[in-house]
Amino acid sequence: MAIALTMPALSPTMETGTLAKWLVKVGDEVESGTIIAEIETDKATMEFESIDDGVVAKLLIEEGAEDIPVGQLIAVLIEEGEDASAADEIAADAPAPKAPAEAKPETKPEPAPEAEPAPKAAPAPAAAPAKASAEKSGDRVFASPLAKRIAEQSGYDISQIQGTGPRGRVIKRDVEAYSPAAAPTAAGMVSMEGDAPYEEIKLSNMRKTIAKRLTESKQTVPHFYLSVDVELDNLLAARKGLNAMSDDYKISVNDFVIKACAAALMKVPAANVQFMGDTMRQFKRADISVAVAIDGGLITPVVKGANQKGLRQISDETKDLAKRAHEGKLAPEEYAGGTFSISNMGMMGVKQFDAVINPPQAAILAVGAGEQRPVVKNGELSVATVMTITLSCDHRAIDGAVGAEFLAAVKMFLQEPSAMLL
Repeated sequence: MAIALTMPALSPTMETGTLAKWLVKVGDEVESGTIIAEIETDKATMEFESIDDGVVAKLLIEEGAEDIPVGQLIAVLIEEGEDASAADEIAADAPAPKAPAEAKPETKPEPAPEAEPAPKAAPAPAAAPAKASAEKSGDRVFASPLAKRIAEQSGYDISQIQGTGPRGRVIKRDVEAYSPAAAPTAAGMVSMEGDAPYEEIKLSNMRKTIAKRLTESKQTVPHFYLSVDVELDNLLAARKGLNAMSDDYKISVNDFVIKACAAALMKVPAANVQFMGDTMRQFKRADISVAVAIDGGLITPVVKGANQKGLRQISDETKDLAKRAHEGKLAPEEYAGGTFSISNMGMMGVKQFDAVINPPQAAILAVGAGEQRPVVKNGELSVATVMTITLSCDHRAIDGAVGAEFLAAVKMFLQEPSAMLL
């Protein structure tokens, strides 16, 4: 019996995917678990495994094809010895892929703009160019709601975008392909494009998603920021002692930060929340998302229940998650969720920065580099290893006093690591 293989949903937010590479060809025998393709999602490039045994009869999507809707037929397997015509029947009977939002027919079509009556002798109008300017009626621009929203989030003037939809309607792909520098300038205005040579780089699905989500975060989430300096000398001494005990592990400063944040979320549960509109979720477990920079973007694998784990377990999990993140082998459930995020740029020499909240989470901690700084203790000048940490909070869910209490708890745990053992 022929088996249909469809575009899988490889992340919770995935709606479409790019078929980056086929790893099989027609005629190949595959087993359950055989990796048959690499698929680029909105999070990463991931491997797609067959869940059935069979022979590849048809590959219906070409390598590099983009915006393939989840659920669309991409390949057909047949059983060994089965007639290949069974694959043709599957392909013929497959339902048409669901149209994207902007392509759905409107319940009430937009009225065509009224044209002034032309003299009877006037010649017939020339055919419209393939890419007509956005059709307007008075001050109204004909565009899909999705295109309008993307243009607004990107700060584009939608009236300057050429539409390729019906009657010059501006649709999603027009906004995504739009470049303000390439737009025509008004009479008397000077183009700021310049003549510097450049290479145009196509955005990956991951980069598009990062751009969309973080733009949404800064536009819709009221951020505020709190910073404190943390003395690390006790932590560094504890870390040195732990690492000297065995060659089987190596605890990092970031492992201590993860543990300290998890402990602080348990101490200040009002900070372990998410704003949900009419309600707010307060979590009873600290699932810490740790930002990992990978080729083409950023991913945040989650250390789940970090409040219940020791430093060694946190260290082992974090290293494993980061390694598989770079290899594109994380499962969706390993980077979905999370109740709080940490972004550490200290290893890159960054002293201090403000991180953007990753919705729907309500806070993220930005961790800077530890460095020798002068400090005053008991009226005397001395030197200590100091690290600046900055908490970004969603003011809808976390008030300033709660954010300050949480940050004070993180500082206390980092300066007195033994307190995390209580």
